[in-house]
Amino acid sequence: MKKYLEVGKINNTHGVKGELKLTLWCDDIEYLKQFKTLYFDDKGEKAVELLSARPQKNLAIIRLDGIDTMEKAEKLKGKLLYCDRDDAKIEEGSNYIADLIGCYVVDIDTEEEYGQVKDVLNYGSCDIYDIESWGKHTLIPATDDIVKEINVEYKVIRIKKMKGLFDED
Repeated sequence: MKKYLEVGKINNTHGVKGELKLTLWCDDIEYLKQFKTLYFDDKGEKAVELLSARPQKNLAIIRLDGIDTMEKAEKLKGKLLYCDRDDAKIEEGSNYIADLIGCYVVDIDTEEEYGQVKDVLNYGSCDIYDIESWGKHTLIPATDDIVKEINVEYKVIRIKKMKGLFDED
């Protein structure tokens, strides 16, 4: 499992005092606020202190230690920010998208393998798993009536197949 996870991408500056606009790739601003330290790399070698974070529409406005002018902020446009998963608190039974990607999707009743999770999408009502098998993609909603068990340690997601979910023979 990846230790450092992407929380968002700096897409612009905000004001003249070095604030930054961050497109969130994590659940929400409250998740981001739990961190005192973020990283500019996925190895945890380039740490930066998160001084503040507040919502603005679908973005976060953040202040980072040492970034106090627009010129310094400009140099960070396009950079990704990472968190250390050990510093995070997530709800019981929740999983990181990074842990779901690569999991095999298996029928809970027959053990038939349907493919691997290649991406997790969300259009509002629930997550949607993009499952790939032999180059073909199938989208399945990650609802309780379909997804019955997730074991990221063994990289397996067990589902209850519903009619029309996969091609019927």
